[in-house]
Amino acid sequence: MPSRGSSAKPPDPASGETADELPWELGRFAGSLTSASPSTIRAYQTDLRAFVAWAARGGRHEPDGVDRRLLRRYVAYLTTRRYARRTVARKASSLRRYFGWRARSGRAASDPSTGLSVPPGPGRLPRVLRADELASLLDAPPARLDDDPAAVRRRDDAVLELLYGSGLRVGELCGLRPDDVRLDQLSIRVWGKGAKQRQVPLSRPAADAVAGWLDRGRALLANDESPADALFLNARGRRLGVRDVRRILDRRAALPTHPHALRHTFATHLLDGGADLRAVQELLGHSDLATTQHYTHVSKERLRSVHQASHPRARPPTGD
Repeated sequence: MPSRGSSAKPPDPASGETADELPWELGRFAGSLTSASPSTIRAYQTDLRAFVAWAARGGRHEPDGVDRRLLRRYVAYLTTRRYARRTVARKASSLRRYFGWRARSGRAASDPSTGLSVPPGPGRLPRVLRADELASLLDAPPARLDDDPAAVRRRDDAVLELLYGSGLRVGELCGLRPDDVRLDQLSIRVWGKGAKQRQVPLSRPAADAVAGWLDRGRALLANDESPADALFLNARGRRLGVRDVRRILDRRAALPTHPHALRHTFATHLLDGGADLRAVQELLGHSDLATTQHYTHVSKERLRSVHQASHPRARPPTGD
């Protein structure tokens, strides 16, 4: 551990590093993340500072003292602390990113985090909206929203119909342009992950809602600075963002609902209705069929729960 005397290199105030963290160069690592968002950088720093504190309690005060066995012990420690598997996976990812940077920048001869993984655990099934939840969202919004401007109601109707009726990712929806919509063909052009383009069918309710927004809504929210290539606009006339969509759901949904739940519901309802798995894969824009197969498990679980709740022979026996 470096000396705390005058010969030691002082912490960099801009990095927020303490003297104890200085050997780890967390500030320099954060500065290397030029393509990451501020929130992502903060998450990396939080995860790494927690590891530094844990390692120090075991007598490891410098990154050169970290080996693969220590990293695996840390992951096991997090698991025993009852962190959610997703949280443990994120913390392991932070460690891989950090130690990979040390190796690439010549600060270490090798990367001890190579192959570091999180033990598999039970996956969490995505939430599928019930019929009454969908009706509340799409057909009967709360009475408290009756005073909303008509343009806002038309926009919100179109947004929700597209998320459920076409199974779009929220980022895909926010990136739509007016010329992506082909109402006469009941289709929409979507730019998915990796800039991959696909054509997605429009349901009739979605097409009607988008037409209403384009004809009698968008111009009312637009201003001189509104982007012409944005299909949906927020109240300030700017391109609708992911947070704006979440606010729409917060206002319209009876229960807390994530925008991705509508995509989950879209896929599950297709499979429940007998749709081919490959067709669902294409509609969702999945590059790997295994990702789409996850929905078959969701669909089977739903059918099993319906069977157990509805069939007399499937119900557990009741006591006397």
